[in-house]
Amino acid sequence: MNLPLIAGSVSTLLFATSMLPMLVKAVRTKDLSSYSFSYLAMTNVANLVHSVYVFSLPLGPIWLLHGFYVTASVLMLAWFVRFRASAPAPASTPDRVAVTTADRAPDETVPTLVPV
Repeated sequence: MNLPLIAGSVSTLLFATSMLPMLVKAVRTKDLSSYSFSYLAMTNVANLVHSVYVFSLPLGPIWLLHGFYVTASVLMLAWFVRFRASAPAPASTPDRVAVTTADRAPDETVPTLVPV
């Protein structure tokens, strides 16, 4: 083995290993709220375009690394869509609150709603 092949193999292993916690957390918690659909979609498009370049290269560690990136980005996009669709709708934040202070008029029986 030559040095570039060894370096490529080691870096492939390190890059792939560094992504595993993200993938495990995403599937375990089903919380991908820190990702945007546009980011995940753009990543998949970029991987598709980059595949033209990578697969024109001789078989080597870059193929494995790119294959892992493609798989991870497809999974993240699929999980984002799936988990978002199955998640309950978030509770809306009220845009008004009831005034419950003691300084309201004594004859007022219904709390006044004021903008937040």
